[in-house]
Amino acid sequence: MVIICPLRAPENRVIPRLAFGRTGHTSSRILFGAAALWNATPEKSAATLELLLARGVNHIDVANGYGPSERRVGESMRRLRSRFFLATKTGKRDYSGAWRHLERSLERLQTDQIDLIQLHNLSDEPGWQMAFSRDGALRALAEAREQRLVRFIGVTGHGTRVAAMHLRSLARFPFDSVLAPYNPALMAQPQYATDFEALYAECQRRGVALQTIKAVAARRWQPGEVRTHSTWYRPVTEAEDVARAVHWVLSRPGVFLNTASDLRLLELTLDAADAFDPAAAPGDIHEAWARLGVEPLFVPGLDDVR
Repeated sequence: MVIICPLRAPENRVIPRLAFGRTGHTSSRILFGAAALWNATPEKSAATLELLLARGVNHIDVANGYGPSERRVGESMRRLRSRFFLATKTGKRDYSGAWRHLERSLERLQTDQIDLIQLHNLSDEPGWQMAFSRDGALRALAEAREQRLVRFIGVTGHGTRVAAMHLRSLARFPFDSVLAPYNPALMAQPQYATDFEALYAECQRRGVALQTIKAVAARRWQPGEVRTHSTWYRPVTEAEDVARAVHWVLSRPGVFLNTASDLRLLELTLDAADAFDPAAAPGDIHEAWARLGVEPLFVPGLDDVR
């Protein structure tokens, strides 16, 4: 289902907010994916964070592995730390590696406490087993929470197996949030749709925040194709198409949308979120996506890694 609304919202309409699971924080339903700051100057990064606040976005999602992005965020945290829910990630699966990442993130982000630390892309079996082991990353994150260096712990992932893996993770540990891909092309794959619906239901039941990614993804770049955006996939770029994608995600109650890793898509996404009206008549996104040649980014056994 998609809801098509005018791109410019009335003056009294703002990006909607929602309880971020059971954390006690009310986050904007649009979360800023700070990988978009990878190639941004310090000046552009600072201006972007000010723009987010002006547009009603109060939640930043970054990662230790996003190049200089943590540093770009951290340069503004002395002024703006209280204005944002601050989330980052570690890709390490071992205890000592996760501690090193966390300490580095605290230094880069120029903060004494991170709101949400996440196990990054925990979607493969060997990594999952290691992260949950006695010498695994999860023990480090739990200790950091006990020491009040972090407040909450989450898990993220990519690929068609990740929704099912998140269900396993939630059965093993009471994570505060999960993150998974969510768009029409992925949900057209029966097994992924089944797994995602089960994950959605479990998150609703437990009060776990459900973050989504890849809303504006069209397909993977083709060999030899000129890459017009810094996203690792080709995005939809026309304002109406971005609105279709954003409204399709926001039309599902209780989920959050993480913005794409290209600043040129940010304001289009914010405009679309401003204009979202859950009471508007739904439109059909599938006809437009067929016309644009949208394809799933992840296909079991073929393109299921990133």
